[in-house]
This record gives sequence, structure tokens and C-alpha cells, in this order.
Amino acid sequence: MTEAFLQYVWQHKLLEGALTTVDGLSVVVERPGELNRDAGPDFSDARLVIGGVSWAGNVEVHVSASDWLLHKHSEDRHYDNVILHVVYIHDADITLPNGYRVPTLPIASAIPDKVWNSYDQLMNPVEHKEIPCAPRLKEIPDFLFQLGQDRMIVERMEGKTANVNRLLDESKGHWEQACYWLVAHYFGGKVNAFPFELLAKLTPLTVLAKIKDNAFRVEALLMGQAGLLEGDFGEDYPLALQREYQYLHKAYKLTPLQPHLWKFFRLRPSSFPTLRISQFANLLAQSNNLFSKMLDANDVDTLRALFDVSASDYWTTHYRFDSPTPARTKRLGPSMVDSLIINAWVPLLFDYGEQHGDQRRKDLALTLLQQLPPEKNRIVQMWADEGVHPANAAESQALLQRYNGYCKDKRCLDCQLAFKLIKG
Repeated sequence: MTEAFLQYVWQHKLLEGALTTVDGLSVVVERPGELNRDAGPDFSDARLVIGGVSWAGNVEVHVSASDWLLHKHSEDRHYDNVILHVVYIHDADITLPNGYRVPTLPIASAIPDKVWNSYDQLMNPVEHKEIPCAPRLKEIPDFLFQLGQDRMIVERMEGKTANVNRLLDESKGHWEQACYWLVAHYFGGKVNAFPFELLAKLTPLTVLAKIKDNAFRVEALLMGQAGLLEGDFGEDYPLALQREYQYLHKAYKLTPLQPHLWKFFRLRPSSFPTLRISQFANLLAQSNNLFSKMLDANDVDTLRALFDVSASDYWTTHYRFDSPTPARTKRLGPSMVDSLIINAWVPLLFDYGEQHGDQRRKDLALTLLQQLPPEKNRIVQMWADEGVHPANAAESQALLQRYNGYCKDKRCLDCQLAFKLIKG
């Protein structure tokens, strides 16, 4: 038995039968109160009728009544307005400092077996699956699941805007710069996101603006800032990049990254940072004022066209400097382009709409997700194995949010799908 579960059954009025305090007073719950997740009593502004008398105030919930003493609530004046102590086990009477004896309601016998059994099945499933409710997903009506999807995608957007706001704060509200940093972050993928974002922050847009019309110089600047032009090279191209960067480094007094920050190990060659930096350089060289151009895009095809870039010609036969490979055009792949739109642009656009009171921008962000194919990853596949197949990126993002925000940590009591299963 957990306190969270007891709070849940009280909050949702899942108790059955007549409720009576240990002193024999009847309890009628007109309003269970508002759940409080901060310090103080568990529920505020409750409306109860105890022994025929109407009360308004706070409600505290514990597994054992003695937990009140264990938690030292008697020393906290926030608990002086508790009108009812709801407990699973009554093993102590509670008296406030003013001498008032708090009515205690034991609810062990009032919890329906089906409610407890459903909760126990979620917390301790017979089948050890990462989605606790997987064995019972078919019991959830389609319309309810879809409503949940809509809620999850909004939660996902609100969560991702926290990262956008972090970058906006750092850039002092400069949307173009925040966009530049955010796109760089996701260019690095999961493995190299941090060094890629740091690369962008150490390479000012003001410097890029002065050389943006020359893709070679942009690549030399970024490769040098990444710390990847240190040492001796045998081929002409890296030597030329090195010479160009030495000039830029001195002219603009730049500080490069330490090369050890970049990870190549266990990456597919197509995701090597050398290749990604070259592609990023070409994106910046051909897309001056990237944020403004993306803001003018009203559909996925226009956005995809902006990200239709390849690495420079040298990389056609290379993945790393001085290491020739069979020729292959190193164009930014469709899945990578869609990932950049999903993870970088859509949250940025959503937040832009939020901060400017522009509902059209927010709606467009969600529409773009609906125009994109669903993502392919371990979590989405996990849902597919349970018969849940997302039709687009909006639905796959919703499934990612539900798993990461709820299933992974077994936050079933905060999930509306689990509520349907627990309540029955």
C-alpha cells in the first residue's frame, strides 16, 4: 500500500459504502479538495459533512495514522486547518496543538477490490513489460486513447519548449541565434548534441555573416572551431581548410573546442561529426537568416527543401580526414531532415507562437507533425508490438511522451488511460 494510491482513491472518490470515522461519525464527501504536490496538507479546500456538520478545510492522507507524528506535522502550523485525517491503518489518534482531536477516517475496507487489484496489476505486472498497461490496452476505447494522444502531444511540446527557452534566455531573446544553436544541437544527434551546440555557441553568427557566401570558408571555420583541424594532414583539402582556419582564428580571435569532445565510436559513418559539420556548413552557407526562412515555411516540403544539403565534394570519398573511401554522395538523409524538423523547428515554432500570442503558429507546429511520417525507434516499436501503430509524427511524439513521462517511471496514477483501467 502506498500513500500515492490512497491519495488517488480519495481524489477520484473511488471509495464505496458508508464512510465512518473511528469515533463513529458519518462522513459525506461533497468535494475531496485540490491535490497539493507542494509542502503542506495533501488536499486543500475540501468540503465534507462530518457527523451532520459541514466543514471546509484541508485533508491529510497517510498509510498509517502514526505517520502524522513520524512526519512531524504537529510542529507545522500548515496542518492546523486539517479537518479530516484519511488513513489505511488507524494506529494513533492525532491532536492539534490547540487541543482539537482531528477526525480520523480509516478507508481500508472502503477500497473496492477491483480498484486495488487493477492498480496492483499495473505496479506488479505478471508480464514484465516496459508499458505497465500493455496486457490491458485493448480495454481502452479508441476515442479515449485518441484524447490521450492529443494531450500527450501538447505536453511534449510544452516540455520541449523548456529547452527552447533556455537557449532564448542565453541569447537574450534573439530568435535567430536560438534557432542556430537549436538546429546545431540536433545536427549532432544523441551522441554529439552537446559538442555541436557548443560549437555553434563558440562560432558567432556575426562571424558567419561575414563569410556566409563562401561555403569553403564556412566549413573551414566550423571544422577549425570543432578542433578537428589540429595536427598534420597529408591531403590537400584538409591542409587548405587548416590554412583558412588559421587566418580566421587570428582575425576574429576565436576559441575552438577540444577535439576529444567529439565521439566517433559506435556511430554509423554517415553520422560522423566530420560529415555532419560539413553538411551543417553548407546549410548555413546557403540559408542566410535560417530562422526567418523557416518561419515563412507553411508546409513540410518547403522545410525539407531548406535542409536539402550535402557535404562538400571532398567528403564524397571520405568520412574522416586523410582516410579515402569508395565514392558516395553524402547528402543529409530524409530521416535526419525530418528529425530536425520534429525536434528543432516544431518546438521552436510552437514556442514562438506561444510567446507572441499567435495561435496560428502553434497550430501550424502541430500540423507539421501530422504531415510527417512516424519516427522509428525502440520506444515506438515497443508500442507497435502492443498493437499501437502511429500514423504520423504527431502520434509517435505522443507515444514517446507517454512512455518517457509516465510508463518508464510507472506514473500510472497520473495517466488518464490507467484511470480508466483502475476505475473500471
